[in-house]
Amino acid sequence: MAEVGLRLDKVIKGKFAGYTRNYLQKLIDEGAVKLNGKSVKAGHKVKSGDVIDIIFPAAKPLGLKPRKMNLDVVYEDQDLIILNKREGVVVHPGQGGAHEHDSLVNGLLAFCGGSLSGIGGVMRPGIVHRLDKDTSGLIVVAKHDLSHQYLADLFKERKVNKTYYALVGGLLLPDQGVIDSPIGRSRCDRKKMAVTSLDRGRSAVTQYKVLKHFKDCTYVMVRLVTGRTHQIRVHFAAIGHPLIGDKIYGKPALNKKFAHDYGQTRLFLHAGMLEFVLPGQKKTTVFKAPLPSQLERTLKLLNSKNKAK
Repeated sequence: MAEVGLRLDKVIKGKFAGYTRNYLQKLIDEGAVKLNGKSVKAGHKVKSGDVIDIIFPAAKPLGLKPRKMNLDVVYEDQDLIILNKREGVVVHPGQGGAHEHDSLVNGLLAFCGGSLSGIGGVMRPGIVHRLDKDTSGLIVVAKHDLSHQYLADLFKERKVNKTYYALVGGLLLPDQGVIDSPIGRSRCDRKKMAVTSLDRGRSAVTQYKVLKHFKDCTYVMVRLVTGRTHQIRVHFAAIGHPLIGDKIYGKPALNKKFAHDYGQTRLFLHAGMLEFVLPGQKKTTVFKAPLPSQLERTLKLLNSKNKAK
C-alpha cells in the first residue's frame, strides 16, 4: 500500500484530486472523515489495513434570491465565467443581511441559474476570489465544484497572475519595486486593515511598476503576489502614496482636489488583467478589461493639463 506512512489529508487528497487540501482538511476537522470508525487529525499517519470513510456534506440550499443585473461578461464556458465587475458592486452579501439583495452573487444566480459551485457556501456560491466594493475589474466565478477546486488551487499556488492599474498620490520612486509588509486588522479600527507584524497579520507582497509620473500623482501597474484584504490600498498608503479616491486609507485633501480638478470621485483601482490556465487546457490564457470611462478620462486630463516636466 503506497499510502502507508503518509498523512491522512495527503492520502485522501490523492484519492480526490478535484478537491483542495484545505477543503479536505476542513472535512477532517469537522469529523466528516473517519479512520477505522474514529475521528483523527489531518496529520495522522495512515497504516496498512486502515479503513477511511468520508462523508461529503450535501450542498446547502441557497438563501439568496436571483436578481437580474447588467453583467459585463468577458468570457464564459462550461466551467467558469469571467466578469468585468463595475465599481460600487459588492461581490457577496455580508453578515447580518447586508447586501443580500444587490450583491454580484444575486446577479450571478439570475444569469447562471443553478450552474454555480456550492463550495463557497450559501452566501458565496461560485466565488473563488473577490474584489473590494470600490474596485472594478476582472473576477472569476466557478460554475461547478470541480472547477471551483481547480481554480482555488491555482490561486493558492499563486498560478494566477493578477494585474491592477492604480493612480497613487505623489511622485513614486523608484520606478519599480516590491512592498513586502504583513497585513492584519488595525488596532485602532477593526473595520480597517493595516501593515503590522507577522505574528499579528499575514505575509503580503505587492509588486509595482510605474507607467507614468505626473505633477502630483503616479500611474502604476500593480501585481499581487499574495491576496490580502485591501492589500494594494494598505501597502501604498503605508509608504506614503495612497490611492486617489480612497475614502478609507487615502488623504481627504488629495481626494477633494482630484474630484474638483478632474471629476475623479471613485477609487482609482482597476483589476485589468488575469492570466491563468483554463480547466482542461495547457496554455495560459490572458483576459483583459479596459479602464472604466471615469478612470480613462482622468488619465487623459492629466496628460493634457498636468504633465510632469
